[in-house]
Amino acid sequence: MKDQKVSGGWLTAEYSMLPYSTLERKARDISKLKLDGRSQEIQRLIGRALRAVIDLEKLGPRTVWVDCDVLQADGGTRTASITGAYVALELAFRKLVANGLISATPFQQAVAAVSCGVLENGRVVLDLDYLEDSAAAVDLNLVAGSDGRLIEIQASGEESTFSQEQLLEMLALARHGTRQLFDAQLQALNLA
Repeated sequence: MKDQKVSGGWLTAEYSMLPYSTLERKARDISKLKLDGRSQEIQRLIGRALRAVIDLEKLGPRTVWVDCDVLQADGGTRTASITGAYVALELAFRKLVANGLISATPFQQAVAAVSCGVLENGRVVLDLDYLEDSAAAVDLNLVAGSDGRLIEIQASGEESTFSQEQLLEMLALARHGTRQLFDAQLQALNLA
């Protein structure tokens, strides 16, 4: 940021599924000496989602890296990473405020993300587990701010198509899920 003469700070993310987070041991990306495409795309998503609700000017001239290491994968790891990263960063920002390094938390609002999808039988399900996700006809990830505005939506058919009505049903269910996650975040931060 300094080299580009941009004031304020920057926030970025690292995402990794640890070796025994899946049923079969997953090799670390470092063993291949490069980040796989999936992990790279998820890191970018996490960074975009968090930067959407942060005032980078308030962060000051610093870069914050948030590590999202998946300990146990059972579907929805990218959305869980975003939701958990908000809580971890809010705690870190509170510490920076307490130590006088920044004047106020840079968060303008909370951010949460959730997955949902359409199963083979046409049923719309929130927060798919691994078995549901691997068999789903449609997969949707939604990232939202606590003000109710959307940050990002990723939706795709898996060898299938979906109707506008199914999309609206998934969006409504995902919005309900993010409201529940905002409540859980407040509880985790002792604000409820």
